Amino acid sequence: MGRKVHPVGFRLKVNRDWDARWFATGEQFVQQLQQDFAIRRLVKAEGAKAGVSRIEIERFPNLLQVTIHTARPGILIGQKGAAVKKIRTALEELYGATKDNGRKVKVEVAEIEKPDTDALLIAENIAGQLERRIGHSRAMKRAVSQAMRQGAQGIKIEVSGRLAGADMARREWVSEGRIPRNTLRANIDFNRAEALTTFGRIGIKVWVYKGEVFGIEQKQEQPQNKLDVYVTS
Repeated sequence: MGRKVHPVGFRLKVNRDWDARWFATGEQFVQQLQQDFAIRRLVKAEGAKAGVSRIEIERFPNLLQVTIHTARPGILIGQKGAAVKKIRTALEELYGATKDNGRKVKVEVAEIEKPDTDALLIAENIAGQLERRIGHSRAMKRAVSQAMRQGAQGIKIEVSGRLAGADMARREWVSEGRIPRNTLRANIDFNRAEALTTFGRIGIKVWVYKGEVFGIEQKQEQPQNKLDVYVTS
């Protein structure tokens, strides 16, 4: 019997932190967890064309901070910040922020410098190609070459389902470089997506190895383009 461990959950607090950082107990935990799901659905829907990869949520007393990692920040921010202001207004309604209760919402947009090495963006790109009836082998090989060209030290892509309309589902994968999945200090980005084709759903899994990291502090020291778009009421 095979045992599978999630590559990101396996390395939490080793070289990666949680995407949601807050503490609650009892009924409050349930409410805030459901609120996090609603926040992620809202941001993904509003930024469908902006290449949103990660959504980090931090909660402070009377403050909700949402950091959106996107490949196309210009689309997410919009002309004169109109698009991000719309997202912020929707988040305020969801969070229950008003002038009377003193609650505030802060939205930050972080640019992904190398989108071709982001596992979720790669998986969603391949899913889009499969839905447009592009061959899975061609889509996988192209994604692998682009990721290696942008500096990834290793990448593996696996697709499973009724590939090319076959009667029987099967699994195929393409890999290049090295992916040390058992090494805790390895910075491995993993994500998955689904392509809804006329023959059924096809699952896509992507592993991207970006080198070794010896702690969360070292990873946070790396420069990152972050645009603060906090708008006061």
